[in-house]
Amino acid sequence: MPAASDTAPVRVLHFVTGGFSGGATQVAISLVRAALGPGPVQPMLALRRKRRTDPARIRELEQEGLPVVVVPGWSHAATIHALVRLCREFRPDVLVAHGFSEHLWGRYAGLIAGVPALVHVEHNTRERYTRWRLAQTRWLARRTARIVGCSEGVRLRLLEMGMPEDRTVAIPNGIALQPFSAAPAHAMAGRTPGIVMVARFSAQKDHDTLVRAVALLRGRGLQPPVLLVGGGKASHRGRVETLVRSLGLEGQVTFPGICRDVPGLLMAHRICVLSTHYEGMPLALLEGMAAGCAVVGSAVPGVREVIDDGVDGRLVPEADPEALADVLATLLQSEAEAARLGAEAHRVAVERHGRELMNARYQALFLSLAGRAEAEDGIDD
Repeated sequence: MPAASDTAPVRVLHFVTGGFSGGATQVAISLVRAALGPGPVQPMLALRRKRRTDPARIRELEQEGLPVVVVPGWSHAATIHALVRLCREFRPDVLVAHGFSEHLWGRYAGLIAGVPALVHVEHNTRERYTRWRLAQTRWLARRTARIVGCSEGVRLRLLEMGMPEDRTVAIPNGIALQPFSAAPAHAMAGRTPGIVMVARFSAQKDHDTLVRAVALLRGRGLQPPVLLVGGGKASHRGRVETLVRSLGLEGQVTFPGICRDVPGLLMAHRICVLSTHYEGMPLALLEGMAAGCAVVGSAVPGVREVIDDGVDGRLVPEADPEALADVLATLLQSEAEAARLGAEAHRVAVERHGRELMNARYQALFLSLAGRAEAEDGIDD
């Protein structure tokens, strides 16, 4: 593999969906942001246009100084064609294709443009792989320098899919910790004894189970305020709203939409829940931990790697409203237990899940692939 000059920065092109609601886009933006300014990596961000791509968000990134290009998303051929042209202009040493199905179109473009090193980053343990798309993924894997899972659970899933073991690694997602630095000052006694779930409305997220658990809590005389925060598909949100009305939970369960101050919201509440069917490395749950909340998650791959049940949070069986209601009742009725879990969650988040560690691991990978001296230390720890 040709090595980049020892003096010129390694040019890295990140390609990801422009939908903004998923973790893949947030990770890609973080990696580009971390590489801005003088340093060993020169980044570029390419977003695939979606119907929900918000022009205001693009302008915010541009005003922040991020080099960002939006490529067409109306057809796969148009996406690949635009990416090939971008690659020939930017001449990346490494092309990083984040998420499904962007990792297919990004790597096809990289092969056509002759990019020296391709990286596939998988952000979930379950995606919409048909037999044909899985075959394409395996074919591309033989031409890909590294395949990255955003958690150990995702790495294991990639191996089950037939990805090459010697090139498949885990680099866990991380979050910005500075917005949560005041979490220890937000004592549990001063927080609203309520529940926050930050998640986009989609088939992946299991809002229904949380809503049904809240209805069970009402039968036990507990009526905590519940905030279902996030964007996503109107059809999925509408179905959850219908369930809330049918269970008589209007006013108790609210839908604030997208929140621009998630850290502040979490640090003001006692419990953070992620009720879900599958995950990669859930950023919303990491943020709940960093905020010092008592966190509760569904015991699915991706979540199980984050929470040590009974130590820094609670795990409950997937799609089990009764089990979720039992755990929530304990945390609502025992401020001391919630405080114990929240304090340990904050400590673990600070020690293990900072964005700086994630950024450093990716940078080491990019430099290694470009032929630089840095090794990929600790990438699959």
